[in-house]
This record gives sequence, C-alpha cells and structure tokens, in this order.
Amino acid sequence: MKSQIDWLSLSSAIIGSILGGLSTRIFMIALPSLASGLETDILGISWAIISFQLAAISLSVIFGRLGDIYGRKTIYLFGFSILIVSSLLCGFSQNVSQLILFRFLQGVGAAMTQSVARALAMEAVPEGSEGKAQAFMTMSFHTGFFLGPAIGGFIIEYISWRGIFFFLVPFGLAGLILSIVGSKKRPERKTPGVRPSIDFGGAALLIGLSFLLILLLDRRAAEVVGINQKGLLGLVFAVTLWGFLAHEWKAPSPIVNLSLFKIRMFSCSVIALLTLSTTRGLVGFLMPFYLQGILFISPISMGFIFLVPPLFTITLSPLCGYLTDRVGPRIPATAGVIVSIAVLVVGATLKVDSHWVLPTIMMGMTGIGTAFFNSANQASLIGSVPKEHRGFANGMVHMTFGLGHMLGVSVGGLLLTIAFRYYSGDLTSMPDPGNPSAFVLSVNATYRLAISLGFVALLSSVLRGGGKVKAARAQEH
Repeated sequence: MKSQIDWLSLSSAIIGSILGGLSTRIFMIALPSLASGLETDILGISWAIISFQLAAISLSVIFGRLGDIYGRKTIYLFGFSILIVSSLLCGFSQNVSQLILFRFLQGVGAAMTQSVARALAMEAVPEGSEGKAQAFMTMSFHTGFFLGPAIGGFIIEYISWRGIFFFLVPFGLAGLILSIVGSKKRPERKTPGVRPSIDFGGAALLIGLSFLLILLLDRRAAEVVGINQKGLLGLVFAVTLWGFLAHEWKAPSPIVNLSLFKIRMFSCSVIALLTLSTTRGLVGFLMPFYLQGILFISPISMGFIFLVPPLFTITLSPLCGYLTDRVGPRIPATAGVIVSIAVLVVGATLKVDSHWVLPTIMMGMTGIGTAFFNSANQASLIGSVPKEHRGFANGMVHMTFGLGHMLGVSVGGLLLTIAFRYYSGDLTSMPDPGNPSAFVLSVNATYRLAISLGFVALLSSVLRGGGKVKAARAQEH
C-alpha cells in the first residue's frame, strides 16, 4: 500500500488539469480575433469549437478504456505530445479550414489527457486520500479556468491571436517532461494475465452516438452540418443507442462495461454529475443575457462577475477533499447539490430592477457548490470501480460533464423560448431582452423548471451510499 504521495505523478496530473481549464477559457475569449484574423465568419469559427468538442467528448471514454488496457501513463504521454503539436499547428493556421482540422487534433489530445488525469492523481496518493487527489484536480482545473480570460486578453491585445496557442505549448512540455521522468522513476504496473482485446465496433458506435447527440443538443452544430430535422436525428440516435447497448452486452471486452453501473456509488455519481452539469450549463447560458441585456452590465464588469465562481472553487476544494476522506463523499457532494439548487431558487426570483449583487451572489454560490460537489463526486465515481477500470470511469467524468453542459445550454434555450412566447403573447417570437418584463419572467420560469433537475441530482447523491470511497473488486459487479 502506498504510504506517501508521488509528487511527480501528481504534479503532472495537475498540469494536465490546469491546461484543460486554461485552453477552454483562453480559446473562447479569442473567437472574435480568430474570425477577423482568418477572414471568416461566425459559422466558420463555430466549426473550430465543434470539431474540438466532438473529439473531446466522443473519445474520452475510449481513451480512458485504452488507458486501462495499455497503461494510463502511456495514453497521458501521447496526449501531451499531441496537445503540443496541435497547439503549434493551430498557431500557424493560415485559414479556418486548417484551424478546424488542428482543433480537432487538439481535442484528441485533450481527450487523452483528461480521460486519465484524475485516475493518475488518485493513484499518486495513498489509499483513503481519494478526496484530496480530486481536490487537487478541481483546484487546478479552475485555476486555469480563472486565469484563462485575463491571460488570453493580454496576449490578444499586445501580441496576436496566434499567441494564445503558442502559450499552451510550455504547459504541455512541462507536463510531458514530468510524465516521462515519473514513468521512469515509477514504471506503471502491468495487470497480470492476458491483455483484453479492443472493442473496435463499440468504439465506432460510441463515436457515432456522441456525434448524433451533439447534433441533437447543439443547434449551432446541426445548422453547420445542415441537419435541422430533430425527429429524424432522434430516431437515428435511438436506433444507434439500441445497437450500441446490444453490442456492449455481448462484447468480451467492451468499451463501456455496462456491469459497472450495478455499482451503486458509481451509477449514482454519474447521474448526479450529468444532472448537476446540466443545471450549471443552464445557469452559465442564461446569466450573460440577463446581466448585459437587462441590467446593462458592461462586458468588463461582467467578466469580473464571472471570475467569482472559480475563486470560491479554488479556495474551498481542499476543505471538501478533506471532508470526503474523513466522512465519505455523500455529505460534501450532497451539500454541493443543495447549494446549486439554491442558485436556481435565487434565479427564479430575479427581477428587471434587481441589484447586480444578487446575480453575483448566484455566481459565488455556484463556485461553492462546485467546490463541494466536484471533488467528492469525482472521487466517488472513479474510486468506486475496480482499479483496472479507473481510466474508463475517468473518461465517463469528462464525457458526462461535457454532455451535461451542452444539454444545459440546449434545454435552457428551449425552455426560455417557450416561456418567452407565452409571456410575450407572440407564438413566433424569440427571447429578446428588448421586452424586459417578458424576458425576466421567462428566465424565472426556466430556473424554476430546472430545479426539478437539481432534485434528481440531490436524490442520486443521497442514494450513492454513506460509506467512504472503496474500489470494488472485479468479481463484485
């Protein structure tokens, strides 16, 4: 049993997590400059977002499983290598087509690193410190998330949009070097016995399933591809899902081991993560429209408001990690869910003339809820499966979070539109802050409906069980 922290491996995992948060925010803030620099429109730049999203979401579980088979450190090393090369290529892009291609490659690298980073962090600490490991990862991701806009703005203002991609390279190199040194110092243990085969059919079906789901949830993606028939997409998705589940039940070494969902702590943690990520995506989607369109908050002031959540998350994550290791994940994770539900309750009371302090409090509460929920839930989700499946579980974290966020944006937009048409009395209108009374009432209604999702997360969190995180044995599921 490990008695000390492997700081080399943990530091490498932390750098990968920082890079994940940093690359997300630093790219989003550069979109207008990218469109101008590459002489394209918002549709072209949308593809640069979609291509990364498609790779990162659809491949996370696959690379997590490959990490279980071939070694997580191997996948992690290749992931850093691809991130370094793809970031350089993105920086040298001469047109939007090249950027789209290289962003897809960057998404592949992100899927490789993010699908195993949390599992590697857990393996770098002694047993019983799973909460501490996930607290480190939550802190590091949100540190990158916090620093991204400021760094990105500075680089764009004083250097060039290309600099935001070149800036990521040193982080990738640092992570790569630490990973190489750590691998040589502590070689990865090989699981005895015959190495499982790769489920290529399941992997192909999962990629197709993820692509169809992205088209269903992301209206922008569907418009770019030119497919707007949601009914047909839904039917194709349902058939593909049935085929995928049937295949995985029969596969000798499935990409998604469905029997793992019999582990209560694992399955409840997945449901809680999906539903709570959906509510967070919804809050993050609606808040800018309310701040800018109703309260007339300037973009720079709005930027400061959006810095509040990661500050609370970074500050409080160590406490949550400590509590998780002492009392188990249920209490801190459930506390995080309750705070997140309170955010929706406050959102349902917003008014046309609310003070800017109220939405700022909402954002602060979001950061608190994230701190308590993420570290505990991810420790629960990854730590509850047999150790030889931790890469798959880590991939599930990354994929579930991404899909939940997209679902939140999609559901938020749909509910807001339905409510706005009701309150405005115009069945063909789209949500418009120009009609502030109807718009705010629609925001209130959307938050009220989202509370039901929060209660699903609450029930799942409570039902996960009250014990400490303990890896199941292979024969137990």
